[in-house]
Amino acid sequence: MALRQQVQSLAEETICPICLDFFTDPVSLDCGHNFCRSCISQCWEKKEINSCPECREEFPERNLRINRALANLTEKTRKLNLNRKEKENKLHCEKHQEELKLFCETDKKLICLICRDSREHKSHNFLPIDEAVEIYKNQLKSSLNSLTEKKSAVLETEQKQKRKISEVREQSSSLQTHITSEFSKMHQILTEKEQRLLRDLRGEEERILERMEKNLREIQENLNSIEEKLSKLQKQMEQKDELIFLKEEAFRKRRISDEDRTLSVSAAALSIRKFKGPLQYTAWREMINSINPGILEIPGFYRDIITYIWDRL
Repeated sequence: MALRQQVQSLAEETICPICLDFFTDPVSLDCGHNFCRSCISQCWEKKEINSCPECREEFPERNLRINRALANLTEKTRKLNLNRKEKENKLHCEKHQEELKLFCETDKKLICLICRDSREHKSHNFLPIDEAVEIYKNQLKSSLNSLTEKKSAVLETEQKQKRKISEVREQSSSLQTHITSEFSKMHQILTEKEQRLLRDLRGEEERILERMEKNLREIQENLNSIEEKLSKLQKQMEQKDELIFLKEEAFRKRRISDEDRTLSVSAAALSIRKFKGPLQYTAWREMINSINPGILEIPGFYRDIITYIWDRL
């Protein structure tokens, strides 16, 4: 404790009041105060008047005297302080305040020489610290090698797992493309089937309506003729001259007998079965024809069922 106080007291005498560190190239001013040469020079560069940072005494000239004795004392204090710190950094026994020099293998702890001879460590195994360090370093080296091998194995497993994940993702992407392509084909087949049926329906509708509308025109023409005759009959009924009446009557009968025609309703129906039947199955039939090779990849039992249904469509 006394040595520590002495070192601390010496250290205070060798500290520059400007940088608060050990003197470097110490110089003395005319007032007797000491500073590092670089510290006092930088301090005076910032001021117009040369004065002591400690006592504020002013000097007309910058007169700096080298203080060799203080420089030597500072160097010795610096070394003494380093030795003291080095010694303080060494571990000491909390119980006996002695330097720890042994390693107790039984308790797995550092001990001093007094601890070794105590009852607490009786019959224990001891090793010098350097030997203990070497032994446990070798053990750690073995563990390190083992962990390094495990790390390599885990890294390899990690890479394999990443490859498997990549394979699944690539497979999924390929299947998505395949699914989209296959359904596009089916959509195209269904669209073509739809357009074909609509086209056939329009054609059949036009053919049937053409006959019906022609017959309708003939009916309407006959109706117009009848209305015209009715008008003439009405006028004949109003004829007062008997001779003219009989003459027109004879002529009317001959004309009616010549123009009598038999009329009928033209009836026809659309192909309901074709356009309203099981369109899903007929469309399925066409899709099966287009994807028939794919049926070969279906397991036999299910392929037989599909073939059975297909044959009965």
